Amino acid sequence: MRRYGWLTIFAIAMAYLESAVVVYLRALYYPRGFDFPIVLMPANMVAIEVAREAATIVMLYVVGRLGAATGWQQFAGFMFLFGVWDIFYYVWLKVLLAWPASLGTWDILFLIPVPWLGPVWAPIVISLSLILGALAIEHTVKRGRAIRVTVFERVALVAAGLLVILSFTLDWRLAMTGGRPERFPVAIFWAGEALGLAVLVRSYRRSRGALLGTRS
Repeated sequence: MRRYGWLTIFAIAMAYLESAVVVYLRALYYPRGFDFPIVLMPANMVAIEVAREAATIVMLYVVGRLGAATGWQQFAGFMFLFGVWDIFYYVWLKVLLAWPASLGTWDILFLIPVPWLGPVWAPIVISLSLILGALAIEHTVKRGRAIRVTVFERVALVAAGLLVILSFTLDWRLAMTGGRPERFPVAIFWAGEALGLAVLVRSYRRSRGALLGTRS
């Protein structure tokens, strides 16, 4: 629990750093407040922003590995960090900019490899799922159980992730050509979310009866 306490502090601090950068960018490109259509930045600025996002993921992954005894605990640390960081990113934006107006407010979520678009509630749901998954992994390992994920479950998790990504990227061309997203593909999003949670529950229930050290 001490490790997760430090991970929480790091994630909250890093979320502030991330939100502060966004405050500066919006002051430059959206002086009247962020809204669609997207203001296209110069190519060099886009490259810097994409690299910054990639660096953020690397930092979360590296810190998540610190102090972990097993590979699964390292992965759980990354999941936990990502979830807390993403949630507090919006918390800090609310504090600093009084934005978003609601959980239904649209945002640009990510830029790799294309812009990801969606209402604020969607990444928060994903973040809560990542935190839940991280705690389930940690609980399983701490109780001396082996994490068991079958080939079928691995494929299902990849499919779940692709469905969620698809829901965020369907309208990226519309946004890049001056359009305004109107309807989020909730069916695709919830299909991916439900599939991912089903795999988590299935694997967790089976892993409870597995002895640590058996083949996973």
